[in-house]
Amino acid sequence: MRATSLTVAALAAALLLTGCDDGSDAADADSGKESKAASACADQLAVQFGPANAAPAAGDTGNVPVTVTNRGGATCVLDGLPGVELDAGSAVTTVAPDEAAVTKKTTLAKEASTSFTLTYVRGEGGGTKSLAVKSVKISLPGAAEPHSFKWSYGDIALKSDGQTPEASVTGFQQSGD
Repeated sequence: MRATSLTVAALAAALLLTGCDDGSDAADADSGKESKAASACADQLAVQFGPANAAPAAGDTGNVPVTVTNRGGATCVLDGLPGVELDAGSAVTTVAPDEAAVTKKTTLAKEASTSFTLTYVRGEGGGTKSLAVKSVKISLPGAAEPHSFKWSYGDIALKSDGQTPEASVTGFQQSGD
């Protein structure tokens, strides 16, 4: 009988010890949940591209505002900067963040909006120092897929390296109330 009591006590102690951990598995599981939640909320954001303050002639600067609205049911947090790619058919280039762009968390309640701006220098149509952009892809932090829009504001000038667009994108700016 005494051997049974010791066996039961040892088994109980072993079970008790296996129930203890440092919480790292729970933290890992929580971070996975957070990234899945961020992806799910970012995929429910509506993106409006433009209307632009288009550059009228080669060498002029134009601005295209991009508005992001939370159409989901819960608060959504965008952690980082928006991404912009210019697609010219034969070439796809990434637009660099503006030097003043700040990486931060932007919280959007249901139906709240934020915006950012794509600024570009218009290039000469068909010129060797221009990119004949056909479409723009907007990527939001945490979103699974980019949003695509037709580009109708003329060619974009290229920097002296002949590959980098004369364009930049700001960080998210809170809009509304």
